[in-house]
Amino acid sequence: MLTLVDKRGNLRGIDRHRNSGPVIAGPHWEKGTVMPAPATTELPVVVIGAGPTGLAAAAHLAERGLTPLLLERGPAAADAVRQWAHVRLFSTWAELTDPAAEKLLAPTGWTAPDTGTYPTGGDWTELYLQPLADALGDAVHYGATVTGVSRIGRDRIVDADRDTQPFTVHYATADGREERVLARAVIDATGTWTLPSPAGGNGLPALGEHAAADRITYRVPDLKDPAVRARYAGRRTAVIGSGASAFTALASLADLAKAGDGAGTHAVWVLRRGMSGSTFGGGTADQLPARGALGLAAKAAVDQGHADAVTGFRTDAIERDSDNRLVMVGDDGRRLEPVDEVIVLTGLRPDLSFLSELRLGLDERLQAPVALAPLIDPNQHSCGTVYPHGHRELSHPEAGVYLVGMKSYGRAPTFLAMTGYEQVRSVAAAIADDIESADRVELTLPETGVCGGAGLFDDPAAGQADGGGCCAPAPALVQIGIGAPASTGGCC
Repeated sequence: MLTLVDKRGNLRGIDRHRNSGPVIAGPHWEKGTVMPAPATTELPVVVIGAGPTGLAAAAHLAERGLTPLLLERGPAAADAVRQWAHVRLFSTWAELTDPAAEKLLAPTGWTAPDTGTYPTGGDWTELYLQPLADALGDAVHYGATVTGVSRIGRDRIVDADRDTQPFTVHYATADGREERVLARAVIDATGTWTLPSPAGGNGLPALGEHAAADRITYRVPDLKDPAVRARYAGRRTAVIGSGASAFTALASLADLAKAGDGAGTHAVWVLRRGMSGSTFGGGTADQLPARGALGLAAKAAVDQGHADAVTGFRTDAIERDSDNRLVMVGDDGRRLEPVDEVIVLTGLRPDLSFLSELRLGLDERLQAPVALAPLIDPNQHSCGTVYPHGHRELSHPEAGVYLVGMKSYGRAPTFLAMTGYEQVRSVAAAIADDIESADRVELTLPETGVCGGAGLFDDPAAGQADGGGCCAPAPALVQIGIGAPASTGGCC
């Protein structure tokens, strides 16, 4: 079945055997009728992913009189956010809603949540994201997994008239049908949730990592779920990672250790770097207080003996001992004491597989747009603000394609919702040919918005002259063990 789309974003079908002509768009056709391809400007803008940034993109497109068509692989809006519904964001409601989206929601009777409070992922979905998707109506199509994007009639190699041809977006429906739709532009807001980075210190899975899959998770566990809680209570768990997710996992395990049903719970925090003033984030110096508090909670978990920190450890292998527990082996030969579970929170990476026929300009390290990468690269960017950026930094050699939201950051570790909202405001303006507005990008992020990638090596001399790292004063001495038993003793 070929898929057509009218200007209202409604999908229509044509039997393949009755029409061998191109997929078309426009409000006037009959089934079985072969019509010429429309002018590109008559086509919708396909937005891939109905998450926070994708929904905001659709709102901005609609505000400008353009036709958005959102393709969401899940059965409801914000499918990825729903999978971490138990996690509380460190941004307040004031930083989690988009102005264009609020205008779209206003006629529906939507009431904005208290701007000074911190929602969970579940709150964000229930009180804002799903209502926004509902307000967009027929523009959102669920159960649509995009499998490929290209220029109609032209693969990656062909130059001739390339920029004048519409995009063709192929996708699979929930019931297994293959469909396609034409688009004037494509905004990829699929994020990075589906591709967590592995435990291996070289970016590849550690030897034995797949075999130990029954004991490894790549998400922050929901310890309020009785079954999940029983999995970690009274057990020794390794937490690999150094960002906000690792902090959250460490704090949660420490809380479990203090609870009546959690006696004996202990964490081993595995860091690829050494300890520095920035290990626990910005602390009280962080302009997002809840984010700073996460680092302080992780520090407290170590200080109070609920976690041991192992530094400079890059996992090479994960083995099982005679008791069927997991033993982590470093690339320097170190072997840690056995653990029962492993939580891998080493970052996420973008899925670029369905964009293989497009000409993307991506940084070779971060897999972020070339012009954006220097602004967010943790190899170069210390704490502070991300420079303003919009459609120009997000553009590619393939005109009309934009990677936005978390996906635009590639493998960079820190992203804020407000960044994505400003990105799509600028991109929507550019697609509407309002270049003056598109270039007028104003974005100020809180201090410590980008800091210290998990995979960086430490320069022992860096940051020592002033008593610490770039983000905060050096923390108090923490308990550090390398394989020592517990009695003597890691998004928005």
